Amino acid sequence: MNEMIGTGPEKPHLAAARLLALLMLCFPAAFAAGGSVDSASTSAEVEATALDDFADPSELWGRGVESALEAAFRECFKTYIIGGKIMTLRMPFGENNERAELAEAELEIRGGGKADPDLLWTEIDLLLETDDFRAYVDMLSDGREKVVAFDMTTRSWTTTRDLFHVARMKAGSYQGLPHRPLVLSLGKGVASTDVYNYLYCVGALGMDCSGFVWHALSTVADMGGLDLGKALGRSLRAPRSANASLYVGTWYFDSKRKELLTVKDEIRNLRPADVLLFRGSDGSAAHSAIIQSIDRTTGVIRYLQSTDEAPLEERGVHESFIRFDPAQPQTSLKDPSLVWSQKRLSPFSGERASEFTDDGARFRAFSEFGGGKVVRLSALAKPIEKIRTSAR
Repeated sequence: MNEMIGTGPEKPHLAAARLLALLMLCFPAAFAAGGSVDSASTSAEVEATALDDFADPSELWGRGVESALEAAFRECFKTYIIGGKIMTLRMPFGENNERAELAEAELEIRGGGKADPDLLWTEIDLLLETDDFRAYVDMLSDGREKVVAFDMTTRSWTTTRDLFHVARMKAGSYQGLPHRPLVLSLGKGVASTDVYNYLYCVGALGMDCSGFVWHALSTVADMGGLDLGKALGRSLRAPRSANASLYVGTWYFDSKRKELLTVKDEIRNLRPADVLLFRGSDGSAAHSAIIQSIDRTTGVIRYLQSTDEAPLEERGVHESFIRFDPAQPQTSLKDPSLVWSQKRLSPFSGERASEFTDDGARFRAFSEFGGGKVVRLSALAKPIEKIRTSAR
C-alpha cells in the first residue's frame, strides 16, 4: 500500500511520523534505515514534542531571508508510506533532453524542469497510485536478484533474472545507455532511491538547476511582497500572459542583463540568495545553485541545488556545504583551501563518473573562462530589505 502523508490536517501520529521521516532524511545517521510503518509511527509519537520545532523553518532560521530559502527547499520534499515503509522523497532532478543523445527522440520533462513543486507533487501523487508503480514495488520486494532496465523513450521498465546479466552488474560491467539506465535489485524491498529512479525514468518529471533556483528566488521575493515573474517577465522574454518561470534558465543568470550584479566571490561579499554559477567546457554557465546561509562564526556556507550528479540518495534537490576559515573572510570561493562537501558521482551506479570529484573542483574548473562566478538579482534588493526590517 502506498499512502501519502499530506500537509493538511493530520492525525497526531501521522503528523509526527511525517516530521520524523523528514528528520530521517536530514540526519540519516541518527536513524535506522527503512523502519516499518508501525515502529516508525510509534517512535514518532514518542518524539512528537521534540519534533514540533522542526515543522517551521523560522524555528531554526528566524524570520529572515534564510527562512524563506529554507521554506522553498522544504517544499521540495514530501513524505509517503511506500511498501510498508515511511520515506521522505526529494524532488527529482529533471531537465529536457538530458539523456537524449542516443535516444533518437525528444525526452521532454513535464513542465520543462521549471514547474512549481506543488504541481509536481500532484503529478507524483497520481503516479505513485498507479498499478504500474505498485507492480514495480512488488518486483523490488520479491526476494529475487535481477537487473531492472528503464526505457526513458517509452517511460517503461522491464527486468531480467538472467544470471549472466546479474553477475555482470555485480562485477561493475555496466551495459546501459543514457536513455536506458540499468539498476541491480536484490529484491529486498523498495528504497527511496528506487522511487527516485521510477519518478525520473518513468514519470519524466522533476526540477532542473535553474528551475529550483528560480523557485527559491521567487519564494524570497514573495515573502518581501514582490511577484518576481511579473517583475522580470520581459527580461526573460516571456509573453505577457505566460508563466515566467517556464522561460528561466542558467543562461539568464550568466547574462549581462541590468537585473544581475556580479559579486566578487570573496566570502565577505556573499549573502543569502546569491546565485552560484558553474561553467561548462564552452565557457557558458552549465549549472546554478543558491546560497541559503552563511555562518561567519563557524565558517560554513550552506547552498541548495538540484542535480543528479550526486550520491544516489542525494540526487535531485539537496543541500551542500562549503567550509572556510572565519579568520580569512577575504578568501575566494576558488581558493583550494576551502572544503566543498558535495561529492559529484554518476546518476546511476556503473555510469561514467563525473569529471569533477566535488563542487569545489567544478567551481574552479575552466579557469580560461574565469571559472565559476556569483551573481545577485538586483530586483530582490527591496524585498530582502523589507524581510530583514520586519524580522528585527
